[in-house]
Amino acid sequence: MSATYALEMESITKVFPGVRALDDVTLRVKPGTVHALMGENGAGKSTLMKCLFGIYKEDGGTIKLNGDVCHFKDSHDALRRGVSMIHQELSNVPERSVAQNLYLGREPLKGFGLIDHKKMNEDTADLLKRLEIDIKPERRIGSLSISMQQTCEIAKAVSYNSKVVVMDEPTSSLTDNEVAHLFKIIRQLREQNVAIVYISHKMEEIFAIADEVSVMRDGKMIGTYQAQDLTNDKLISLMVGRDANLRFPSVSSTIGDVLLKVEHLCSPNPRSFQDVSFSLHRGEILGIGGLVGAQRTELMEALFGVRATSSGTIAIKGEEISLMSPRKAIEHGMGMITEDRRGSGIFPLMNISSNTSIASLGEYLTKLGLLKHKELKQAATQYNETLRTKTPTMETLIQNLSGGNQQKVIISRWLMTLPDILIMDEPTRGIDVGAKFEIYQIMSQLAQQGKAIIMVSSEMPELIGMSHRVMVLCSGRLTGILDKSECSQENIMRLATKFM
Repeated sequence: MSATYALEMESITKVFPGVRALDDVTLRVKPGTVHALMGENGAGKSTLMKCLFGIYKEDGGTIKLNGDVCHFKDSHDALRRGVSMIHQELSNVPERSVAQNLYLGREPLKGFGLIDHKKMNEDTADLLKRLEIDIKPERRIGSLSISMQQTCEIAKAVSYNSKVVVMDEPTSSLTDNEVAHLFKIIRQLREQNVAIVYISHKMEEIFAIADEVSVMRDGKMIGTYQAQDLTNDKLISLMVGRDANLRFPSVSSTIGDVLLKVEHLCSPNPRSFQDVSFSLHRGEILGIGGLVGAQRTELMEALFGVRATSSGTIAIKGEEISLMSPRKAIEHGMGMITEDRRGSGIFPLMNISSNTSIASLGEYLTKLGLLKHKELKQAATQYNETLRTKTPTMETLIQNLSGGNQQKVIISRWLMTLPDILIMDEPTRGIDVGAKFEIYQIMSQLAQQGKAIIMVSSEMPELIGMSHRVMVLCSGRLTGILDKSECSQENIMRLATKFM
């Protein structure tokens, strides 16, 4: 007789120094279903899944797979017993091939214990073909886009033929077409009686794919519900513990003079951005729209001096900047929140205080060149408190925070530099609805203070709801700039696909 539940986590408790991360949490998932696990950042979702996957050892409670009690020593043990997990942050080895990443640690062997690369590539090709993923097994995974790397992570999880698959924010870097493809894969797994735990902050995904929804808040399980019995507002209320209109705040600021002027900016790479011109005003939030491959991030990195340009000009407050570099950008009042939080945002082995203050060290030096540690920490603490970063202490390593709280620390870092211009590349990716609204409020307040913000976003409602104007790119070309009154999904998509 088969078990009623593929996965049972009964009365799970996990305590870290200074915080009770999980408090008597119970989660039960049926085979052949998609079970959404919802909650704000810091609610305990990822901690619960790390206990399941053997990354953390629970302090109390039991875990059962198909009715049998399990005690996983580590993630390898969990994988061997039939549990796989797609992590929110990419965990690949950039210099290895797609096939090598998929079979890392379990490579097929031939005589004398040598790796059978031919079989590994053939098995990878068969898997990718079955999943309808058009990537060559020999391709270096670091050369792929973030979205394609995420797709490979999904393929890797499926390759274990697990009976329980955890998907932690699997679509955070995917396009709409790739999300639709992922849902197709999920439906295939469901038909194969696989139990899927699906973590996402995107409400439309939950209602599109989930059978049941469990909601966590402050380390506790609030309840489990049939997805069909929930509404968007009801789910938000369960997550945040209050009724709230958590969409977009009013962005009513006075548009002032030009802070940033870009003219005919070109990349030395002919396939990247070419001949881009625009201006950015005080008090303005300028949205940047476009599909994957539009070169939005590349353009932002060039503005901040991370990438080279071949021609064109960048002027800040009327002063043309030659040979732009990140140091010059910061000196001229610019800050940049990058798209890839883990790869180029956080310093994982440093604490929250250090991660927040690292861009502002020069402002907290004595005449002898010594750091004013007390003032520096006080300022870092203040900014994180303003953004309601959930952490036991400021000494906690940033890698131990949830993705959304890591993002809050990065935003605090740049707010601490008191920038006039803030570039925010996908600022709310992987962040829950409550934290999103808080970040939107910060953006609105900054605009009201006369700061200028460039916001790159792949979320159409965010672009429309938060921008004074939306600039759209397609294949590296500027296809149009829409005023607030002209911003609609249809107009943005028309410009985003102009050269396709």
